Amino acid sequence: MAVIDLDAAVFDLDGTLIDTEPRNRVMWTRLFDAHGAPYDDAVIASFAGRRGREVLQELAHLFPGRTVEELFEQAQSYGTLPDLPHAAPVPGAVGLVRSLAGAGVPLAVVTSGRRGYAEGLLAELGVRDLLDVVVTADDVDTGKPHPEGYLAAARDLGVPPEAAVGFEDAPAGVAAVKSAGMTCVGVGTTQPADALAGADHVVADLNEVDVVPGPALRVRGPRPREHQS
Repeated sequence: MAVIDLDAAVFDLDGTLIDTEPRNRVMWTRLFDAHGAPYDDAVIASFAGRRGREVLQELAHLFPGRTVEELFEQAQSYGTLPDLPHAAPVPGAVGLVRSLAGAGVPLAVVTSGRRGYAEGLLAELGVRDLLDVVVTADDVDTGKPHPEGYLAAARDLGVPPEAAVGFEDAPAGVAAVKSAGMTCVGVGTTQPADALAGADHVVADLNEVDVVPGPALRVRGPRPREHQS
């Protein structure tokens, strides 16, 4: 258990506040199947926490004759299909955001999703009005694992990055939070704990994080093993 002082909290969205990962995996898998492009679990997992266009750019050789933009739009079109897995709030997420807001902690979301997508999910969760800043894929030049989004959130919240705590569920997001200089809490909703070993703390879900007087965060999850130098 640890207690972390903070001046601001910054959350990833997909997989951290709402578990959209099963749905997203189906969408990306359908894109590969539609084009007969080869893939395995690692390829599909590589989209987690990152901007879809940037991953598609790296994998463009698997889709000869197709542009990144048309591939991205095709994948997004699957999001309206009725048979996709339901996206449920991560346990404890809404309560934690509300508790932080009630304690007067400035709050932000940094997501690899586009503005309309992010605003829709945040409205679905019922927390949009509690957030001071929302940084989306449309607002940055370079997506996660680059720290640009988290640095922008700290700037717009008016706090130094080292005084903020970032919550992430994917390796690319953990790397972005740490590169920005923030304390990172990894949330194990979509990845095994070992994949989040770069985080300062790892919890199974956000029921393991409480707001305590300070305000501060009490984190009940184990701390990852120390990296070997």
